[in-house]
Amino acid sequence: MKENRSSNGSTYRVWMDRLSQALLGEPKDRDQLIHLLREAQGRGLFDVDAQGMIEGVLQVADMQARDIMIPRSQMVVVSRDAGPEELILVAIKSGHSRFPVVGDSRDEVVGVLLAKDLLRYSVTKASQQFSIRDVLRPAVFVPESKRLNVLLKEFRASRNHLAIVVDEYGGVAGMVTIEDVLEQIVGEIEDEHDIDEDTFIRKYSDTHFTVKALTLIEDFNEYFETEFSDDEFDTIGGLVTHNIGHLPRRGETIILDNFSFHIVNAGNRRIHLMQVTLPRDSNVAQTAVDA
Repeated sequence: MKENRSSNGSTYRVWMDRLSQALLGEPKDRDQLIHLLREAQGRGLFDVDAQGMIEGVLQVADMQARDIMIPRSQMVVVSRDAGPEELILVAIKSGHSRFPVVGDSRDEVVGVLLAKDLLRYSVTKASQQFSIRDVLRPAVFVPESKRLNVLLKEFRASRNHLAIVVDEYGGVAGMVTIEDVLEQIVGEIEDEHDIDEDTFIRKYSDTHFTVKALTLIEDFNEYFETEFSDDEFDTIGGLVTHNIGHLPRRGETIILDNFSFHIVNAGNRRIHLMQVTLPRDSNVAQTAVDA
């Protein structure tokens, strides 16, 4: 046992010595620091995943709530006057666990509803006595300029998982969740509602589909019977990015040949996931349904 402990201690000291040597250059700015960290990763001091998280932590300190928020137009909200049946349907359809509750307009957020709080009212007799005000949680409001590292700290301290983002006039600009912040550090967090790893196109209705940005244009064309060119780009995400003219942010939408491409998930370097909507009266819609 003593020999094993000595061996582990020596390994740790060697690792720390190598890390110290990698940082002895005293980088003058963040770019130099990242360069040194990447060199250290290349020498095997830590793996690629750790490198990505380190850079994510550094990046979060420079990002604001407006950079990752879900725009107001894309927020799934419920009305404070809604009954339990309607609320349960919204929870099932969206797959979300938290919902901003609005009053007379989407700018009037009066609280947050947790899907789990609806469970006790799932029985018919209990639902007759349901009042959303009995289970309403207070909403947390943050400015668009809120730094993500500060927001994450506040999320942890308050145990809140969702915040409403407001603009300089006090209007609702969007919302941000703790998962949105963590994904900037550790990468995309998938759950039971995300598209499968091996599935690139998923159908939700006759006109609504979820498509991974890395879907080959050739495969997209075959599925939807379209004729998008793959001369310049291999993936549908690359085509969308080119036509938008900049790296798209989550919430942006572009129309290409009557197809609506809505960005559902995007990182700092590329798109990850898009919602594709087909026009109901299009022949393409019927073709995609039959595919």
